[in-house]
Amino acid sequence: MANWKLTLAYDGTTFHGWQVQPGLETVQGHLQSAIQRICGENPLPQGSGRTDAGVHALAQVASFSLTAPLPASNLQRALNRTLPAAIRVLSATPMPGDFHARHSATAKTYEYRIFRGDLCMPFLAPYVHACRWPLSLDLLHQAANHVIGEHDFISLAASDSDLVTRAALQDDSEPRSTIRTIFSSSWTSQPGDILVYCVRGNGFLHHMVRNLVGTMLEIARGQFPAGSMPTILQAHSRSAAGPTAPARGLFLHSVEYADFPD
Repeated sequence: MANWKLTLAYDGTTFHGWQVQPGLETVQGHLQSAIQRICGENPLPQGSGRTDAGVHALAQVASFSLTAPLPASNLQRALNRTLPAAIRVLSATPMPGDFHARHSATAKTYEYRIFRGDLCMPFLAPYVHACRWPLSLDLLHQAANHVIGEHDFISLAASDSDLVTRAALQDDSEPRSTIRTIFSSSWTSQPGDILVYCVRGNGFLHHMVRNLVGTMLEIARGQFPAGSMPTILQAHSRSAAGPTAPARGLFLHSVEYADFPD
């Protein structure tokens, strides 16, 4: 059997997230259906993480095995002809048998995009969080710096009642651990009144990036005390942090595999 790695981009606006759900349109569901139509086989593609409804991806990674011998270019072309236009296969690569999109990942990068202008055009609105509050950029940068390093991020995890029982981590690794290492965390201004938060880490809890953004925005607009991010992390309580930022501004930017270089 051939073990395949796909790199995917998708517009998450109309999908109910990555994971297959009965009766709902999901990215994983569409990909599984496309593979079956092309090859007559029905593997369940494993993603590097489960993006939520409305979350986008610039380079999600999926892996699966096929018995059918297919050239990589043919597989990529056939998938893009079969998948909806909101999902594109950027590359298809045969991999060693021990490669797994989720378990082999060593780092991920997410971006969150905020629109700061007065008028958000309809072509941009599905991909940004329109935030018109006055914000202190200095406080945003300070809060972003405070999350770099190894921390227990339970205060920034989803507060779902089944958080533990369904292993509600975006990367599904070590479901009992809420400790993660953040390698970089920063805000940048971009043309068009856009603020972008970029965070890279070894893994992320469910809703962690959106909760980080929501909390930083509360700090930057004076709803939380300046410099309160360390206190929020130490509280080990979701109620200590800010609201969850909307899904539409979040993008899975990239996934890294140290043991499987490109």
